[in-house]
Parts: sequence; C-alpha cells; structure tokens
Amino acid sequence: MTAVEQPRLSDSVPDVSGEQVRAERVAAERRHRRALVNLAIRLVSLAVALSLWELAARNVDPVLFTSPSKVAVAAWHMVLSGELWTYLWPSLVVLAIGFAFAVAFGIAIGLLLARFWVLDVALNVYITFLYSIPSVALVPLIVLWAGFETVAKVIILFLFAFFPMVINTYQGVKSVDPKLIEVGRAFRCSEGQLWANIVLPAALPFIVTGLRLALGRALIGMVLADLYTAISGIGYLIVRTASTYQVDKMFVPIVTLGLIGVTLTALLRLAEKCVAPWTAASQED
Repeated sequence: MTAVEQPRLSDSVPDVSGEQVRAERVAAERRHRRALVNLAIRLVSLAVALSLWELAARNVDPVLFTSPSKVAVAAWHMVLSGELWTYLWPSLVVLAIGFAFAVAFGIAIGLLLARFWVLDVALNVYITFLYSIPSVALVPLIVLWAGFETVAKVIILFLFAFFPMVINTYQGVKSVDPKLIEVGRAFRCSEGQLWANIVLPAALPFIVTGLRLALGRALIGMVLADLYTAISGIGYLIVRTASTYQVDKMFVPIVTLGLIGVTLTALLRLAEKCVAPWTAASQED
C-alpha cells in the first residue's frame, strides 16, 4: 500500500464524533421544538378555560359564582392590603414543617421495612390499617389530644402526607431487580455500596412519585387543619369569605392553593432532573 492510497482509505472512515455531535444537535432542537409546542398548547388551553369561565359566570347569579376578571381584581386588592399573605403565611409554615417530617419519616420507615423482613412482618399490617382509615376521621381525635394550635395542624398534615411516602418507598425498594443485587454481591459490594449504587437509584422513581402524591395530600391536609383547628390560615379565609358571600374573594385562596401545587410540582420535577436525570429522560422519550 502506497503513501498516496492511505489518505483515501482514511477519508472513507466515517467521522463518528461528528455524527454524534450532529445527532445531539438534532435531539436538542427536537426537544426545544417540543417544549415550544407544549407551551403553546398550555397557553391556548388556559385562554380557552378562562374564556369559558368568563362566559359561564355571566349566566349565573353573582352571589353563587364569579368571573376570573373579578377574581383577579379581588386578588390584586388582597395582595396590596396584605390580607392574603396574613392568612397564607401560617398555612405555609405548617405545610413546610409537616411535609418535611412526612418525607423524612416516610422514606426512612419505607427503607427499613423493605430492608428488614422482621420489621416488615411486624409493622406492615399497622401501616395498612392506618392507611385504610380516612385521615379526616382522625382529625377530631387529634384536636382532642393536641388542641387547636400549630402542633395539631402539623400532625394532621403529617398523617395526610406520610402514607404515600412510606408505601411508595417500600414498593420502590421491593421492585429492584434481584439480579442487579446478585451482580453487586458477586463483585463483593458492601451493604452500603449496594444501597447507594443499586437499590436507591432504582427506587428513586417511586420515591419521586410518592413526593408528588404526598404533596397533593399535604395541601388537602393543610386546608383541613385550618378548618378544624383554628381561626387562622388559608382554610379559614375560604370559610370566612364564603359565609359572607364574597365569592370573588373566596376564589382567591382557592386559586392560590392551585398555583402553589403547580409551582411545587414543577420544583419537584426540576429536583428529579438533578437527582435522577435518567427518569426524566425516559419520561421525555
């Protein structure tokens, strides 16, 4: 083979790195277009929903229903006067404390039940028993024991958010492929290495799902705790405005709760992309 023929053969070899760069660029452009399409669909959907709400409100007694334009005006006045924040802040404090305890204890107990079969056999029936009882039925008992202060609210919210966390964490660990654990033990991985590199990464999608479910139930528990335990919080604001037939002001905390839920769910998705990017990638595909 001559020196002249060698460059010609090298030219026939495909540029793998160049093709990979082009493939990544095409994939990024496709994701960007998909994000723009999703945004456009959501904006159109929001515009249609608000338009239908506005039209429906014109045919209903204003004492019973209101329009989104009036809700926006009422929200503006409540924000400027500080009324909304006055009632929202105590509820957010209860939400933060109760949800944090529910996540911490739910994940820890779920891992322990999945790891130690003795605890699983001993405590699983109690978890199922308490989860089968509607949490609302326990509220009067909690108020009787803990009173009407913040402690009672935190306990109520904890009960609402705890069970989705412990059940999803337990199920996530139990669903790990045993073959992966066998491979890890074949490579002489320690117990800590098995959990850090195999079990927890495989269970993360279940844990993230538990976080989303727990967040929705925590918001329900937050409002319910306000209704049962004290004359403060965003739940009390809903009852007070409804009892005085201020329907436009009543919708303001309701819409605020929905926006809080959407915002926190979006933050959980961002955290999922940072902690478990492979699950986010599979969902996008």
